[in-house]
Amino acid sequence: MRSRGWVIAGFAVYALAVVAVLVLPVSYSGIVNAIGEWLAGRLGLTGFGTGWIEFIANILMFAPLGFLLTLLLGRPWVGALLALALSVLAELGQFVIPSREPSLRDILANALGAAIGAALAALVVRRRSPHSLDEALPEPHGVIDPRPAVEDPQH
Repeated sequence: MRSRGWVIAGFAVYALAVVAVLVLPVSYSGIVNAIGEWLAGRLGLTGFGTGWIEFIANILMFAPLGFLLTLLLGRPWVGALLALALSVLAELGQFVIPSREPSLRDILANALGAAIGAALAALVVRRRSPHSLDEALPEPHGVIDPRPAVEDPQH
């Protein structure tokens, strides 16, 4: 299916971006501090601390994952839960990276981002199709829909 190909291509781009963010030897605290200074200096947002900037960055990083997983799997809650599981794994992996610190707050922000992305995907699909999300997206190969078939009275 053509649309599934676009979703897989989106995953490839997303994965490259995430890997770049995770492995590039960049000082993330320096970036966060620079954003905080810019918000305070240019926009006058002095109460916007670096913790909030990191929280929003995590939401933004996981929203595409929830979106793409929902498009691929056809169920928003499955996309959000799988993204949550990946978030937990990513945070656990940070125990072995000396410059990183795992955080429950990051997991919460990641889960929120994934849920927002999943909800947006559900809205996009519902808007494009007059049917429910479950009917608009094809079942993944090998998955059997347990719902009974309903005949369309117009046909």
